[in-house]
Amino acid sequence: MSTASQEKDGCQGCHNKFENCEHFINAFAFIGKKWNGLIISSLCSFTPMRFKDLANAVHACSDRVLVERLKELEELKIVKRSVSDSGIITYKLTKKGAELKPVFDQVHEWADRWEV
Repeated sequence: MSTASQEKDGCQGCHNKFENCEHFINAFAFIGKKWNGLIISSLCSFTPMRFKDLANAVHACSDRVLVERLKELEELKIVKRSVSDSGIITYKLTKKGAELKPVFDQVHEWADRWEV
């Protein structure tokens, strides 16, 4: 399959060659970035969340880094930031982000089963 064809079809046909699968690499790059997994996992469980609630859920992450990660996840259209009429800012998963919930549920189950 040509590179142009792979780009058009995503990773169809390259499931045995993950090192060549740009989508797979990109997915793990943002999921595996420090704090992103905990942020997404928190939003899978409790949504929408205010910044202070996210900061408590990911308590070892500094506020500066949390803001940075949330902006990155917004750019990737994983998280949506909303401001209410009263000025309260909340974060929730987009449809794209919410589709990660079964993935994160499986990772939680696997981690508990193997005590990772």
